[in-house]
Formats: sequence, structure tokens, C-alpha cells
Amino acid sequence: MKKLFLLLLIILPISSLAQEQQSEEMFKARVIEIIQQEEIIDETGNLVQQNLKLEALEGTFKDQEIIFEGIGNYQFAATQPYKEGDKIIVSYSQDIEANDIFFILDYDRSNSILWLAIIFLISILVVGRWKGFRSLLALVFSFIVILKFIVPQILAGANPVIISVVGGIIILIFSIYFTQGINRKAHIANASLIISLFLTALLSLWFTKLARLSGYSGEATEFLLESSNGSINLEGLLLAGILIGTLGVLDDVIVSQVSTVEQLKQANPDLSNKQIYIRSLKVGIDHITSMINTLFFAYAGASLPLLILFTQSEAIGLNFSQAMNNEIIATEIVRTLLGSIGIILSIPIANYLASYFLTIKKN
Repeated sequence: MKKLFLLLLIILPISSLAQEQQSEEMFKARVIEIIQQEEIIDETGNLVQQNLKLEALEGTFKDQEIIFEGIGNYQFAATQPYKEGDKIIVSYSQDIEANDIFFILDYDRSNSILWLAIIFLISILVVGRWKGFRSLLALVFSFIVILKFIVPQILAGANPVIISVVGGIIILIFSIYFTQGINRKAHIANASLIISLFLTALLSLWFTKLARLSGYSGEATEFLLESSNGSINLEGLLLAGILIGTLGVLDDVIVSQVSTVEQLKQANPDLSNKQIYIRSLKVGIDHITSMINTLFFAYAGASLPLLILFTQSEAIGLNFSQAMNNEIIATEIVRTLLGSIGIILSIPIANYLASYFLTIKKN
């Protein structure tokens, strides 16, 4: 999901710029009539092509009826045919002879996403209350930093790793201080996060070079290269994605560990710093297990088609080694392992700093 979020943040500004340059337009429309429908069969299965009558809901063509001819158009074939009343996204352009060309891009999912966002907001406010509200504000700030700083800098050709590290530190410092307050506990958490982030960045730089990963991931990469005139560093973009994807989990693990040390010191002030470190590390080891699973399943869910391809490698004429050495599959393996190593290293770092530098006031 996090990868998808980053990809959307990168694609949306580029696509908007491309549309301005080409005088194209995208708008919402509603299917008001199925004029004709045909089923075709290809190697992927049964697909449907349709001729549709649409009503534009916004933009230049608002309230106008549009005829879309999808039958015979090799670019238009859907596994789920459109129905009357469906809201869709339509692309408009003109050919070299100034003829209007309309093409259906996809369903309009904005309403369902909006309702899901509302449920999310209500849930976090009801359960988290004031702290939940502050976490929402921190999330908004993180989104602004990614959208207004990290993405524009990467598009401008800046080093994605440096930009992601700087942006990540800004996000983490603000989030920790805003949600935890300005105190020694927050200072230690931020120091632990910054050290862990730098170590993850160094390991990522080293192993992406060692594994010779280019950052190429198919059609999405080609689109980025074309839209940015080749100014984007794909290898750096891969590293940036690893770091940003690790940020949220590092935040969770480190704050939890610092809080564990704080509670241990409050419960038994007579324990030495070394004893606190050993006991908190045992808690951290349990935390590692759950967090590694969390990170793995997050990446596995986002890359499920690749996992299926990986398990079916022999059926398509590849042995295990050949499948693992495919760059797209290798990239996901390296991404998961690097994120996991970053989390593992953050546990002893946070526990050590909190055990030896976090002081509890005695009543």
C-alpha cells in the first residue's frame, strides 16, 4: 500500500503536466446506455468490448452526451463490463486531423474512497481521541512533505536517496515531537530513528549496488522516464522507496521500545541501566517478530502477482535460481530484507539510548 501511495504521488503530478502540455482533458462521466456489447477470447480469458453512450458530469463537455466506440478497439477490453449508471473516468484528446477522441480509462472510485477515508477518520478520533487527532495532523504534515518536497525534488533530478533521508528526518522529528511532546523521551526516540534511518540508507546503497539493481520495474518506469525526459535516477528512486516504506515501521518500533524502557524505569528505579537494557531487549525481540511479519506481509500483498510468478517458475521454464535472479523479483526480495534489517537494528539502538540516557524523576 505504501508503495502504491508513493507511485500515485509521483504519477499524478507528472500526468497533470503532460495533460497541460498536450491540451488533453480527463473528466468524470456516467454510462447512460449500453449500445452494443461483444465478447472476445484471447490468451488471458474472456473479455468484453462495448459501445457506450455517456453523459459528461464535469469539464468542457459537462451535460453533453458522448458516444464511445470500444468494439474493435484493441486497447479497450474489460473483464468486468460497464453497466448503466456506472461512473467512469474519460480521457479526451484530438488526433492530427482535429477529430475528437474519447477513451474510457477506468471506474470513478472517488466516492468509495471518500467513504472509507471518513470511516478511518471517525475510527481514529473515537478510539485515539486527542492523541488520535494529533496523529492525523502529523499524517497530513507527512503527506505535505512527500508531495511538496520529496516528489518535486526527485522530479527535478535531485538525488532521491539524499532527498528521502532529509524528508524522512523532517517527517520523523515533527511527528515524534508533535505526538509525544518536546521532552527527553522524544529526543531519544528521534536520535534512534535518525541513526536507524542512516544505517538503513547505507545498507540500501551498498546492497543495491552489490545486487546491480537498476530500479527498472516495467511500464510504470518507462512512463516516468518519458514524462521526466530521463531526469529521474531510477536506482535512487528504488532506494527512496525502501527508506520511505521503512519510516512508519521504524517510528512504531522505536517509540514502543523507548516507552517500554520508560515504564521499566518507573516500575523499578533500582534496576541498573544494563539490567533495563537486557529486559527491554527481550521485549524488543518479541516486537521484532511481529514487525518483520508486518513488513513482509505489506510487501507481499503489494507484490502478490510477483510471488505467484516466483512459485510457478518451473511451470514457465525457469528454475528457482533463474526466477530469483529476475530483477523485478530480486528487487522485492532486497526491498523486504533491507527494511527488515533496518527494523532489527533499530531495536538495540533505541533500547541502549533509552536505557542509558532516559532519566525518570523520582517523587
